[in-house]
Amino acid sequence: MSNLSEDLVFLVLKYLDEEGYKEAAHMLERESGLYFDMNYFEELMLSGKWDEAEKYLSGFTKLNDNKYSTKIYFEIRKQHYFEALDKKCRAEALDVLTNDLQVFAKGNEELFKEMTQLMTFENIREHESLSMYRDTKSARKVMMKEIKRVIEANPIFRGRLEFPIVKGERLRRLINQSLNWQHMQCEDPHQNPAIDTLFVDHVCDPQVCIQHSPSIENNAKPSQTISYQSPACSVKSSLSTVAQYASRIGGSFPAKNPATKVIEDSDVLSKRMPIVTVDEVTSTITDHGQNHISELAISKDLPSTVIRTLNEGSSPVSMDFHPVWLTVLLVGTSAGEIGLWDVSCGGKMVARNFNVWDLGACSMALKVALEKDSHVSVNRVLWSPDGFLFGVAYSKHVVQLYSYIGGDELDQILEIDAHLGGVNDLAFSSPEGELLVITCGDDRTIKVWDVVSGNRCFTFEGHDAPVYSVCPHIKDNIPFIFSVSTVGRIKVWLYDNLGDRIDYDAPGLGCTKMAYSADERLFSCGTSKGGESYLVEWDDTVGCFKRVYKGLGPNPLSAVQFDITRNQLLAAGDDHMVKFWHMDNTQLLKAIDADGGLPANPHIRFNSDGTLLAVSSSGNQIKILANANGLDLLQGCGNDSIDASGVESETSRKNGNVAEVNSKTTGEATYGEKAWETIERPSQCQSLQLCADVKRTKISKLIYTNAGDAILALTSNAIHLLWKWPQNDLSSSGKATTKVQPLLWRPTSGLQLMSNDLSSTNPEETMPCFALSKNDSYLMSASGGMISLFNVISFKTMRKVMAPPPAATCLAFDPRDNNVVAIGMDDSTIMIYNARLDKVTNALAGHTKRVTSLAFSTSMKSLVSSGADAQIFVWNADEWKIQKSKALQIPDGSKLRALLQIPDGNKLRALSDSDTHVQFHEDQLHFLIVHKTHLAIYEVKELGCVNKWVSDSSEPISHATFSCDSQTVYASFVDGTIGIFDASVLVLCCRIKPSAYLPADISCSYTVYPLVIAGHPQKPTQFAVGLSNGEVHVLEPLESEGEWGILPTVKRNLESSAPAKTTFQGFLYE
Repeated sequence: MSNLSEDLVFLVLKYLDEEGYKEAAHMLERESGLYFDMNYFEELMLSGKWDEAEKYLSGFTKLNDNKYSTKIYFEIRKQHYFEALDKKCRAEALDVLTNDLQVFAKGNEELFKEMTQLMTFENIREHESLSMYRDTKSARKVMMKEIKRVIEANPIFRGRLEFPIVKGERLRRLINQSLNWQHMQCEDPHQNPAIDTLFVDHVCDPQVCIQHSPSIENNAKPSQTISYQSPACSVKSSLSTVAQYASRIGGSFPAKNPATKVIEDSDVLSKRMPIVTVDEVTSTITDHGQNHISELAISKDLPSTVIRTLNEGSSPVSMDFHPVWLTVLLVGTSAGEIGLWDVSCGGKMVARNFNVWDLGACSMALKVALEKDSHVSVNRVLWSPDGFLFGVAYSKHVVQLYSYIGGDELDQILEIDAHLGGVNDLAFSSPEGELLVITCGDDRTIKVWDVVSGNRCFTFEGHDAPVYSVCPHIKDNIPFIFSVSTVGRIKVWLYDNLGDRIDYDAPGLGCTKMAYSADERLFSCGTSKGGESYLVEWDDTVGCFKRVYKGLGPNPLSAVQFDITRNQLLAAGDDHMVKFWHMDNTQLLKAIDADGGLPANPHIRFNSDGTLLAVSSSGNQIKILANANGLDLLQGCGNDSIDASGVESETSRKNGNVAEVNSKTTGEATYGEKAWETIERPSQCQSLQLCADVKRTKISKLIYTNAGDAILALTSNAIHLLWKWPQNDLSSSGKATTKVQPLLWRPTSGLQLMSNDLSSTNPEETMPCFALSKNDSYLMSASGGMISLFNVISFKTMRKVMAPPPAATCLAFDPRDNNVVAIGMDDSTIMIYNARLDKVTNALAGHTKRVTSLAFSTSMKSLVSSGADAQIFVWNADEWKIQKSKALQIPDGSKLRALLQIPDGNKLRALSDSDTHVQFHEDQLHFLIVHKTHLAIYEVKELGCVNKWVSDSSEPISHATFSCDSQTVYASFVDGTIGIFDASVLVLCCRIKPSAYLPADISCSYTVYPLVIAGHPQKPTQFAVGLSNGEVHVLEPLESEGEWGILPTVKRNLESSAPAKTTFQGFLYE
């Protein structure tokens, strides 16, 4: 079938669907074999219409076409057979077995024999492999999910599962165009022609009185055209317009600018709309969201309130906020000074003047330059993406790298004599996992340096003027660098020595800086030598721009500075003001003067979440502007430098008398005399130690099965322990309880316990991980070696995949498909592995250090990841693209060292130990973040922090989890204490000391403590802890109490002032 014939079939299918001829459409689908309607097929399957489903399927593939097709037919007939047996319809089951399933017997004799034996079972669930078989509806859903995956993998269905994008009424529009063309050919066209049939071409009958139409030039009103209507009616449009429209459709458009396109017919014409005019057709795209932007809503996100003024010793020329500590601002000045400010209190923490660290190692050119003129200014300051380092580019030759982890100390890391003349810009990039610094300068070169050794990796030459700026990026797994010269020449470089790949001109041919937004859109801002400024969005695939933003004035003295924030805002310093645009609207959104005193082109810089904006001001000042969330951020930080231990949630501040959220040095808060219940004796709670006759080391991972009748643990020596509760008089439900000792499960087959591959790894250096499938049947697990796939029922190792390096560090099953697993790796990547296909289908890059936790949201169709880089990423779980990202605000260096008990000298090690854990709330819209220093609850859509609890004690948090109803957070600490929090406000309401659940000799040693904690999937008050000595304990409140909590009198007071537990709505972001 030719392409045009196929297109015609699709147009007919679209028409049938629009007119409601559903059965005819499905018949055409089957007979043409062009489009497989998965939704229709799923309806047939879920309603048990097996014969109709097979008939529809047969139009696309036959049983023996390939292994995928065979499996599809087998799954359909197998389910039909199971249902017949489950309904006790033996005759129907026998008919399916002998007539439908017999065809699969050849080569699968054992399987067919086993299926035949099912005829002898009174209840098919008595068979070991069908013990998890539920009701018919659930079984059909499970079957359909599997069949969907097989169909998508079947090459026969390639290109047949997606209906082409065909706009509404397309067939009708083509007929309209044909009629209009026929009408144009009429020798005597009528003003209101009547269309009675489509079977023959239209021809206007001769008119008795002919009234000539006026010429196009003098035609004030458009003449009439025709369209296929029901009933027929006249439509207004100039014939000249139609002719121009037809020629425009047939014409070609410049390929260089994809922003120019023709609007399709169906955009502007339906059954009762006129044919599009030439003005509509030839217009170019300007702003796809311009008409729908609420300026009032966007204005609320603008940091427009001046809340701090910082006084520098000289004029600030470059600024950058720390990516993690959102209130720490790095400043470089025209006098060569660098300073670190805590804008929450307006205090300057560190100041350093320029000096060469090792003059003897410098080039002669630098020495001569300094002798002639010792004045050096800063051209650029910039933090590395993880915030461990920052770089300073100076006006003479030198780039210096420092590390900062809090307090008033800066560590000198690396000094590079980088360029002849000034170093105009610098940037950080990690194209292959190793951090590099990229510089450009007056010597017309771009250079790439290793930040550890200081070795030069690449030198890029080709510009014919000084290089003004650089912008590294990674797109589609290809790392590259944009560079712009002072005459506006843009070049693109790959990390090799083969020269520039692309070059083109920036608008205005002047000093220009480029930057990518968080959603992968490319922008630039520059000023020509004549003073004209341009802020544009680019199409980075072809090197042309999509939008030119309006509102910038002439700037003859200096280049306009701009910045981008995550919430779709652009800002530029221009005409003594800060001007804002929404990315999708070229019109100026707002301009503010920041209470006056700004220079002509102020320097500006947002913090990473866009809540604060630093603006350089006259008199060597910097003004800090904030939006509402920025005000909350600064109020939360109080006046304590960058120490996050003083942060409390906005909700708690509003509630006044509510107990203090943060624990003090003693670990006790106060509400009157006591703010929470303390449990310190075994008689105050119910606890059970799970028995095991196996040699164990510390418990690394712990989880309840989804059915709630077992606990699964992974030890540091790679052994899995599965405890199952029996069903008896003390536990009629068979669910986990402290009243009955469970059995350490071993399969009847006599297989050994499930064990992971350790290969040559050091158990102390690995990060064990596992994930249990939704039906509790399969386990993916790793302990530094290969990833193992286990059958939990039989303990069989089904497969081993992905030999390190890199090693897996965390795992999560996609709840929509048990065959899809997200795997976090120690090289910072995330692999999407399809177990059925036995291959990695996607590799996600975003983190800069190992990935430490993964969690899926079913309602948001998202995957949330966290890593040792203290970053949170939200990924679209359909396209596997980044939706949002955010840096966690971690306490300062002294706090981190105290919590991690790492000596001051080992600073980088302390900061790198920033593992985080994520878990979704029951509503699937919020998630819990667990870090050694704090607990926090975020919402998924905008990654706003809803609530936060920061420990002020010296004991780190070892792990935490939601209860099954998400009303409670259970957290374990390194001193053996277990904290129980009200999840709605993150207030501590109960504290369990180790003496309550551990023997006296162990609880007093302070060497045994919970490493992991897990909540029961159905009982919100039950949880289990895995200890550092290999033990597992289950805890529940006393039956007389019914719940964990604070004393009744205190609880009443809290309830009168605290928000309701059942929702996150109304909470203010920190």
